Amino acid sequence: MTAADPAIGRPIDKIYLIGFMTAGKTTVARLLAARLGWRAEDVDQLIEARERLTVADVFARHGEAYFRSVEREIVRLLLPLRHTVIATGGGTFMDPDSRQAIELDGLVVWLDVPLETVIARLPPDGRRPLSADRAQLERLFAMRQAVYGLAPLRVDGTAPPEEIVERIMDRLGLS
Repeated sequence: MTAADPAIGRPIDKIYLIGFMTAGKTTVARLLAARLGWRAEDVDQLIEARERLTVADVFARHGEAYFRSVEREIVRLLLPLRHTVIATGGGTFMDPDSRQAIELDGLVVWLDVPLETVIARLPPDGRRPLSADRAQLERLFAMRQAVYGLAPLRVDGTAPPEEIVERIMDRLGLS
């Protein structure tokens, strides 16, 4: 199934989901891909498979700069794929190189959630290394919101995942 980009009317064959941690990107990517008959990919899961470490362990052992370099490489490896919905990591779109590649390659959809929702959804097990300090989390959230706002399509990420998929399908003229 091919859709039209609502911003410029061109056909699209790839969708990148962006948004803050816990926005539901992975879940929505799987559901949306199933609806479209496309494949779903998850940047963080691909990093974990490549590194044979969790995201938290990559951060702890190698630092954020290393993690972001691996993330950029994963984004480059995904570029040739078509008919794919990609769940990005929360910081993927912040990297200028990754953002440019993503914007040129497919439709970017921002799953927007308020900070209170993020906090309520955060697991207490330390899997989210950038969420350990509340003040740092608030600064990170504010900084990322401004960049996420560059996405041509914004969807309320507080709705149930099935409803988010329906909203995206509506915006693409596919429902």
